[in-house]
Amino acid sequence: MPITTRLLGLAFASADALVEIDAQGRVGFALGAGPAAGQDVGALWTGKPLTELLHQGDHVLQTLMNSKAGARSAPLQILLTAGADRVRRASIRAFVLPQLAPAISCAIAYEGPAIPLGELDVPPLIDAERFLIDAPRIIDNSRDLAFGFLDVHGLEQLPEALADRVQRRIEATLQSAAVHGSSAAQITQERFALLRPETDKRDLAAEVVEAGRAEGAELAAESFTTPLPQGADSLCVLRAMRFAIEGCLKDGGLANPQIAFAESLKRTFRDAEAFRGVVKARDFQVHYQPIVRLESRAVHHFEALARFNTPNGPAEAIRMAEELKLIEAFDLAVAEKVLKRMRAPGAGLLKMAINVSGASLGDDTYVENLLKMTSGSPEERKRLIVEVTETSALADLEAANRRLAALRETGIKVCIDDFGAGATSYDYVRKLPVDAVKIDGDLVGGLGDPMTQGLIRGLVDLCRSMKLETIAEMIETDQVADQLKALGVEYGQGWLFGRAEAEPRTQLASAAPIRRRGAVEAWG
Repeated sequence: MPITTRLLGLAFASADALVEIDAQGRVGFALGAGPAAGQDVGALWTGKPLTELLHQGDHVLQTLMNSKAGARSAPLQILLTAGADRVRRASIRAFVLPQLAPAISCAIAYEGPAIPLGELDVPPLIDAERFLIDAPRIIDNSRDLAFGFLDVHGLEQLPEALADRVQRRIEATLQSAAVHGSSAAQITQERFALLRPETDKRDLAAEVVEAGRAEGAELAAESFTTPLPQGADSLCVLRAMRFAIEGCLKDGGLANPQIAFAESLKRTFRDAEAFRGVVKARDFQVHYQPIVRLESRAVHHFEALARFNTPNGPAEAIRMAEELKLIEAFDLAVAEKVLKRMRAPGAGLLKMAINVSGASLGDDTYVENLLKMTSGSPEERKRLIVEVTETSALADLEAANRRLAALRETGIKVCIDDFGAGATSYDYVRKLPVDAVKIDGDLVGGLGDPMTQGLIRGLVDLCRSMKLETIAEMIETDQVADQLKALGVEYGQGWLFGRAEAEPRTQLASAAPIRRRGAVEAWG
């Protein structure tokens, strides 16, 4: 193609420099002014990979290579190397000329003079929570990503002014490596994290050590990178990242992050797949723990509790299922098993409480399916209570209110679990249509404290004024049961009355006074 066509393209783009990159991302032609005074980009850039010209760049190349013929792309902000330890801000955009295909023409416009890298105005690092909030957008818009950790040792020993200068250099290094549109995070004083292109093989630890040395500081650093699983939903990846990070922090595993995080991430996905298999095959049991009326010690209803074929309790599996958005299918599988037991010959009028995670009430699916499962026997709904657990908070109370109201309209009762454990309990009772509350077991365990007694009495009075029934859990002695009854609590649950068993047992050894065998009281 004649040079005049290229010059016309350059003029059309209103740029300071023009480059053409081939299918491998290498500069085949360059024209215009260089990023530093007196430079000739033709001699400086021709034959080099575009990524070598950029202070940060794999994501830029990937975006430019996706440009369509006959169109101009949106400008991308870049940093061009402008000599030793100097950079220049610029914008780059593709204006693909069909005559030059498959080469891609790119126009570069400089913004301001070249500056020392140490003076670069870099966005501050964000915290771990913000990093995880931003991650889904990055994962959805990028391919072949990796999660990176960087540990920097020696920062805490530096004088304040020097530490600030070194910190800015660390931030610039991490932001230059972070995938386009993302930001690096500072998790602790010495630990950093970022999402970066999997193909980026830069040694960030060595760069940080060198940056510290340039400021007169001797640092030690180590980094590792773990590719994110391919083909996974971005939210699933995000939840797995969060779950793995929390697990590492809890176990102290981040002392060796290159092993701990990678293994934790793999284990999380492996456990998630195993959990899906358990739910699909219904390979878990449901046990039933009695809840009694404290006045008579007669069984009122049962709470259905899941039991897995593992030595570990269900709490960790449930938390993982909530994080990875697997809990709704599990909650419905539990309801299915409970309803089957309620319909079994000889079940009589057994009444059951089934747990539902707040996460399962995030859309209409759970309620729609539960109502469908009970549509053939409307009377069955009157023997069912849905117990909303607080392990996963309800994000939208207005929507949850509508869904729970739909259950109550059919006769299904609603109970709030762990009442009194936190401020959200009061929001739930105030804003949601409920019939009962279950007083948190930690409060029951502290009943020997007069202040706790006063708090429970206040909770009971509040519930009574709202016409809500009260249930206390984790009752292990007659003394505690009598104290709760004196405070006005109506129902009790705990080992005093019976542990969770594979079959619901309506006649309890501790029941007093003695009632007719198999008697079960009606709802209040």
